Amino acid sequence: MLFGRRDKKDAFERQAEKVFPSVFGTALRLTRSREDAEDLAQEAIVRAYDAYDRFDGTNFKAWMLRIVTNLYINRYRQRQRGPQLGSLDDEGMIEPMSIESEIPDRVLFDNTVGAEIEEALAKVPEDFRMAVILSDIEDLSYQEIADAMNVPIGTVRSRIARGRSMLRKSLEEYAIREGYLREGVE
Repeated sequence: MLFGRRDKKDAFERQAEKVFPSVFGTALRLTRSREDAEDLAQEAIVRAYDAYDRFDGTNFKAWMLRIVTNLYINRYRQRQRGPQLGSLDDEGMIEPMSIESEIPDRVLFDNTVGAEIEEALAKVPEDFRMAVILSDIEDLSYQEIADAMNVPIGTVRSRIARGRSMLRKSLEEYAIREGYLREGVE
């Protein structure tokens, strides 16, 4: 019995280490706060570990991002009151860590997208931003996004289209302001 739990923990930790940059990056984009993102990612890892027996084995990254999204909706959107008790240390787990060149916030802000894009993305309303992040940054399918956001696929498509449109408009304004585009020229 003890051997089975060790195997479960090892299997979970191997998969969690691979997807942790995406988990943290998504949490950071959703919360727009490093501290809140750390808390959200940490809680998602703990919840996933507790529920690992129920994981169907098909797409660990999508499953983890669904947990992050649901936790975000439940905790951060509703602004749950009171401190969150418990940590990975309390669970006896080691927090998955990335090598320095893959530190999520460094990858997020230095390599993946520029500050202008992050700023424009932050202006997109939450539901649309979440759909764009899960689609365009985390590369989830419409079905995986629908599952993560608990909405129909049609709603996902609409939110992605509207979110991209808002992002495009904001970036176009930036490009005109910075002289990359001339107003009225396409």
